Amino acid sequence: MPVRTAAGYFGKQRTLDFSHSILLWNEDAAETVIQFVALYFNFIFLHVWQIWLFKVHPTVHEALAEHRPVVALESTIITHGMPYPHNLSTAKEVEAIVRAEGATPATVGVLEGTVHVGLSPEELDFLARSKTALKVSRRDLPYVISKGLSGGTTVSGTMIAAHRAGIPVFVTGGIGGVHRDGENSLDVSTDLTELGRTPIAVVSAGVKSILDIGRTLEFLETQGVCVATYGKSKSFPAFFSTQSGFISPYNVLNAEEAASLIASTLSLGLQSGVLLAVPIPEEHAAAGQQIECAIQVAVDEARLKGIRGRDVTPFILQRVSELTEGQSLQANIALIHNNAKVGSQIACALSERMKKCQSGPRGSSKTQEEKNQPSKSKPVVIGGVNVDFIAKGTTQKLLFGQTNPGNVCQSFGGVGRNIADCLSRLGHKPLFISAIGTDSHSDAVLNYCKHMNTSAVARLQGQRTATYCAVITESGELSLGLGDMDIHQQIKEQYVSQYEEQLRSASLVVLDGNIPVSTIDYVCSLAKKHSVPVWYEPTDADKACKPFLSDSWKDLSYTSPNLAELCTMSRTLHLPTPEVLPNSLEDVLSCAAALTRPLLEHLCCVVVTLGALGVLVCGEHEAGTVSLRPQKHRRKGRLCAVYYPALAVRSEETVNVSGAGDSLAGGLMAGILKGKDMDSCVHMGLLAARLSLFSPHPIAPSLSADAVQPERAHSQPWPKPTCLWIDS
Repeated sequence: MPVRTAAGYFGKQRTLDFSHSILLWNEDAAETVIQFVALYFNFIFLHVWQIWLFKVHPTVHEALAEHRPVVALESTIITHGMPYPHNLSTAKEVEAIVRAEGATPATVGVLEGTVHVGLSPEELDFLARSKTALKVSRRDLPYVISKGLSGGTTVSGTMIAAHRAGIPVFVTGGIGGVHRDGENSLDVSTDLTELGRTPIAVVSAGVKSILDIGRTLEFLETQGVCVATYGKSKSFPAFFSTQSGFISPYNVLNAEEAASLIASTLSLGLQSGVLLAVPIPEEHAAAGQQIECAIQVAVDEARLKGIRGRDVTPFILQRVSELTEGQSLQANIALIHNNAKVGSQIACALSERMKKCQSGPRGSSKTQEEKNQPSKSKPVVIGGVNVDFIAKGTTQKLLFGQTNPGNVCQSFGGVGRNIADCLSRLGHKPLFISAIGTDSHSDAVLNYCKHMNTSAVARLQGQRTATYCAVITESGELSLGLGDMDIHQQIKEQYVSQYEEQLRSASLVVLDGNIPVSTIDYVCSLAKKHSVPVWYEPTDADKACKPFLSDSWKDLSYTSPNLAELCTMSRTLHLPTPEVLPNSLEDVLSCAAALTRPLLEHLCCVVVTLGALGVLVCGEHEAGTVSLRPQKHRRKGRLCAVYYPALAVRSEETVNVSGAGDSLAGGLMAGILKGKDMDSCVHMGLLAARLSLFSPHPIAPSLSADAVQPERAHSQPWPKPTCLWIDS
């Protein structure tokens, strides 16, 4: 019975033969092994199965990763609450209100057996038009998923999905409750039991007035659900009316108080939710009495027709709309709009509160390492910004000259932007100097880069924002790239010189190869005068030569080429350069180390990126590693190259490779700026690169200082690096 160990997938294959040794064990030991193997594969199966069952929309995933406010929305109002096209227009209006308040909407629904957290416009339209969509609550989820069906999620179904995605605030119209005569029928909505076991804040207009509101509040108390009315009064609203005749236990005056209540619930670790009851706006509550009368008529009709259970609410809402000649529908839409506005404000307030907690007294105290850092200003990054369109094939081989199946997504890249993004997420917010047009892409770029300092990004009239289209294979490797990047040539010396003061005092200046040669020459000359370290990121093999066309390269401190770019640098200096790149790891390391030797006469460090092989760091030997500090005096120590293998990543885990190199460089820079040792710097870079491979974005939105802490983010022992001496 040969079994392959995990080492077989990450290093040399090893095979263990248990066919004989297992006979030496007793029956208990054999049973233990069998149980362990069964549990292991059961865990793996369930983990993969759950990922397949739940799909989080990229915009929602990104917002959650960046700790921005997200509001969950149900979809039974689309599939069962309103007729078409009112259902679709209301859903779109509600999402627009959430966005206008500064939050990201995440409408939840089930499409063909997959729970979606966040729906595209096409998916919203599909649910709105569907005649066969089911009403999906907790009890229905297993069946609907097993059959590959579609449906709108109820309050309880939406709560389950939102909680699993990490969304703490959910907005709906009104929740279900104890039905009238519920003491005999035991007809109690699962919304109430879900509130008792799922820690989500539900923002609603109270309980539907067709229900027994008094018994509903009693049931919520039994379930341990904290109920509060939003506003000055404790009066519990009844959907179409601000007055139900019942009182909430508590009230919250505004979004900040509501956020504080939710934060307290979450911090206590309670597994119950919070119900925030928002009264309908007064201007629409005036028709409440007429609607209430119509509700009574509809309730009587439902009873006479024998309508029961989940069919009662849709029947009554439709009948009430007919009896009130559409007034109830307008009031229904108004209260949903109001709930969306209030819920979004609460979500934003909660997000701000959580951010303040994370950066409170404990987070603000400086470590000794930070105190020892030089008191220079922030880094400066000068380079390109692109709107990237990534087309990834879903077949093993791409066939040119015909249409290939695949997925296309938009992201924001550019080497300079990527590095500035990476540094910003790792706690070093550089001044980013670049240029964009005045087209629709420019607004999207600036909106996405809100977390960065883009005050020095010029918006040029009559120019197009740079765009880049990459076609990548199923495994994530680049197959073809097309770029419209003429605007990068507008990042001229005259413009960059406006920021001379920031450049002279910068802790590090980063240049990417997209900018003009004259700009590179200007910055290098200025940096030399003021002893500012400069890092050159070559961008591609054609642009790698730019600093080497003059003596500007001698004013660089760092550069991070791949092997092809390193060869370009060598050729530009008229140095011996191989015509064909080596293949074996040993030959690659030897070739790269030799090519860096002339550069290290002036540069502090050359970081050679080797893709899936890892990274080679070359410079002056110091205590078993390479010195990363720019030298103010002539080098005295021997030169060496230290090789670090890449972290293991399976091909099926790779989403794209477009930002891995920039993430590696950004992680290294962040470590150097923090004064860390070389091992820590490289490990930070490798961890940042791995996160990038897992993300559709060049720089992973989940990237943070904690995510690249070598001792926290990597549980396995780090492999010992290999040191090679560079001959004089």
